[in-house]
Amino acid sequence: MERKGLRGGAAAVVGLSATVALAATAVAGAAVLRFADGLRDYDTAAAGPFDHATARLQLVERPDGTTAVLHVRGIDASAAGRTFGAHVHNGACGTDAPAAALGHYNADAHAGHVPVVVSPQTEVWLDFTVDATGAGDSSTAVRFPVQAGAHSVVVHAAPTDPATGLAGARLACLPVEW
Repeated sequence: MERKGLRGGAAAVVGLSATVALAATAVAGAAVLRFADGLRDYDTAAAGPFDHATARLQLVERPDGTTAVLHVRGIDASAAGRTFGAHVHNGACGTDAPAAALGHYNADAHAGHVPVVVSPQTEVWLDFTVDATGAGDSSTAVRFPVQAGAHSVVVHAAPTDPATGLAGARLACLPVEW
């Protein structure tokens, strides 16, 4: 797979893993990053609602912040009506490796602010509710850029608690690396 086009229209081609589709384009002062792949299962020994699911994430980075849009498809019908937490995490995504995703990506932590505030203004929260077709969608806008690196979107077992940012066990992840 290839990444073409960087901020400011500078051309570049960077090789990536064949399992992650990533495209970037410059659009009116914004960088658009797209990621698509099958979700990685954090517990391959047990059946779960995301065992055959795929996900797409689009990040639109502008000078005033980032908009994230998440689409998850192929979720087992048993999960219809349930809401799952989903967040951008600091670490990489790997099958049977939930700890590799590290903690939530937090703008305060990356900027060295003390104390670190946990909220939808400092983290990228993408909770979604599964519909009858096995699909879930979410979007959010934050006032910070997500720094390049080996990140992931982690799907959690419960909706995000707005007071703590916690969302239960880690179920699956999408690689988000650039």
